[in-house]
Amino acid sequence: MPMLGLGTWQNTDADECRNAVQTALEMGYRHIDTAQAYGNESEVGAGIAAADVDRDDVFLATKVWIDELSYDDVIESTEVSLEKLGVDYVDLLYVHWPSREYDAEETLAAFDELVDRGLTERVGISNFEPEQVREAVELSESGIFANQIEMHPLLQQEELREVCAEEDIEIVAYSPLARGAVFDVDVLSDIAEKHDASEAQVSLAWLREKGVTAIPKATSEGHIRDNWESLALELDDEDVAAIDAIDVEDRRVDPGFAPW
Repeated sequence: MPMLGLGTWQNTDADECRNAVQTALEMGYRHIDTAQAYGNESEVGAGIAAADVDRDDVFLATKVWIDELSYDDVIESTEVSLEKLGVDYVDLLYVHWPSREYDAEETLAAFDELVDRGLTERVGISNFEPEQVREAVELSESGIFANQIEMHPLLQQEELREVCAEEDIEIVAYSPLARGAVFDVDVLSDIAEKHDASEAQVSLAWLREKGVTAIPKATSEGHIRDNWESLALELDDEDVAAIDAIDVEDRRVDPGFAPW
């Protein structure tokens, strides 16, 4: 799984979404993230098809929404997602939230069936807390590949990272720029100035130092490129320690159905 991807949450303008995906792939990105709930799987698929990149070179992930988590609905909604995306399989399929229709045993059995059928190569979970992570590991025959969570310098998720490391589960960070809040953090601004970089690049480089894959949403070519260039930024130990010391918990995604 490439450690930097393109997020597409709230990217609902058809042309903008398609162009962003195509631009990112032709720039060098090889990880695209979407979800049933985003309402843009068709546009994401169109962007992949338009790019001068082979489908098999793209790590493509989508997520099953909380109303579609019964056994039959998981299967049927995933088939619809693949049709919208214009692909035969996804590289990673997530349970979007452990909420509403989620039943760990039934839902994960359906995901195992999708792996067996070759419709997804890997099973993921998203927004799972430590207890739910451990339960999923116990029940999934296919294994849990990744937990996608909100993570950034203002929400560092130490406990979840420890649990996932124990279970050999990758962390994928959504909202890795805290919906723009990282631009107003003095620690990040100072490090950015030191390296002639942006606060966004510093945040993404810090996540990479933690072994975390980031999927920042971006629509303009400038933002897509700025995030891509974070791969060239190497933070030193002093930088990492300074970011680690940011002692806040600023959660930006907090729906009423969340498990915390």
